[in-house]
Amino acid sequence: MKFFLPDSQDLIDPTFDFERERRSLERQRQRDDLYAHELFSTPAFDGLLVSKGIVDGFGALGSRYTQSQRKRLLRLGAPRFFRVERAPNPLKLMGDCGAFTYVDEEEPPYSVDEVLDFYERCRFDCGVSLDHVILQFEPRADVPGEGGAAIDDSVRRRQQLTLEHAREFLHRHKAGRLDFEPLGAAQGWSPRSYAAAVKSLQQMGYTSIALGGMVPLKSREILMCLEEIQTVRRPGTRLHLLGVTRPEHIQEFARLGVASFDSTSPLRQAFKDARDNYYSETSKYTAIRIPQVEGNPALQQSIFSGQISQEQARKLERNCLEAMRHFEEGRRSVEQVLKVLLEYERLYDPTSKKDHAAAYEKTLSEAPWRRCPCEVCRELGHHVIIFRGAERNRRRGFHNVWTFYRQLQNLEPSVASTPAKPCQPVRRTTPRARS
Repeated sequence: MKFFLPDSQDLIDPTFDFERERRSLERQRQRDDLYAHELFSTPAFDGLLVSKGIVDGFGALGSRYTQSQRKRLLRLGAPRFFRVERAPNPLKLMGDCGAFTYVDEEEPPYSVDEVLDFYERCRFDCGVSLDHVILQFEPRADVPGEGGAAIDDSVRRRQQLTLEHAREFLHRHKAGRLDFEPLGAAQGWSPRSYAAAVKSLQQMGYTSIALGGMVPLKSREILMCLEEIQTVRRPGTRLHLLGVTRPEHIQEFARLGVASFDSTSPLRQAFKDARDNYYSETSKYTAIRIPQVEGNPALQQSIFSGQISQEQARKLERNCLEAMRHFEEGRRSVEQVLKVLLEYERLYDPTSKKDHAAAYEKTLSEAPWRRCPCEVCRELGHHVIIFRGAERNRRRGFHNVWTFYRQLQNLEPSVASTPAKPCQPVRRTTPRARS
């Protein structure tokens, strides 16, 4: 089972000083900052997924790339832009359209030619056909007389558009003799509609199919769809799950033809989840929150209104950082650190009905970062468990990705070494012009 990490231009600054919380004045982001695959000496994922919607931006969702970065990506190609030669393992590069960025539009904002040009100029190993996300999911639609009428014509049209674009995508790919491997996108609103889409894509000639629109689905709903797809899936057809992780079901996914998936979940949980911020191989832990006084809007508002003393807030913030440093040096007990942390928490989050006492006690008592062999934990020590600022939080996210990949590799050999591998290596040549 292959794991692709979606790109959102998440990098870390290797010059960042965690004690003084300062950057080098000579640091240049594109030259000096590091991607996750440059940070580790052992693999953290099998490939990168790069979305046209993330690169270009659309509507209110701006691009994650500056104009100069976008031009550089298209000029150099993704292998050089992402410096994949620095990864400890060969990385595959997959392109997709980023359909969630234009989900509210009646039609995709791109043409098939524009998508093909993006994939070829970026020199991806594989690329997903132009699709349009279907957010409605109604399994009853598969039962005659029960729910078919509940499926709006606009939903059916999205699937039809996706299939039409897939046909044109494959035709132009063959006519242009393009280097990257094409994946057909399948969208559906029920198990049978997904199976029908997969069947149509196979008839067109696709042997690799990406299943989209499943991110909001529950695990049992995804499995229902995969079971139905299994009734039409040809033995050589490989499936990719777009945006879906669900590690507890990896073995079932593999049995049902899934060869790969992509997800930012391990990375995002580091700073988006309320509790599960740090992965170990056997558990998940809550990171220690020590927000910056100047970086917490609610705390700043209380200071401006005179409810809280800025001097007192800064003092408690410094006390927490010092307590964590002394704890790492063995000069503070768990109880002593907890007392300081919770005092600051009551100041910056006084309306919360629950504190982090129990979660913090577990994190500090077990100190999982001390046992982790990854480069992030070895270099940062206790800083990796502090929920504070992008440099700490993103490194913790990179650690989570690395740990998640190890968990994936430790599964049954029949799962971890599934022979179906999307994005087969391709011979790289200069991009050909399409007729």
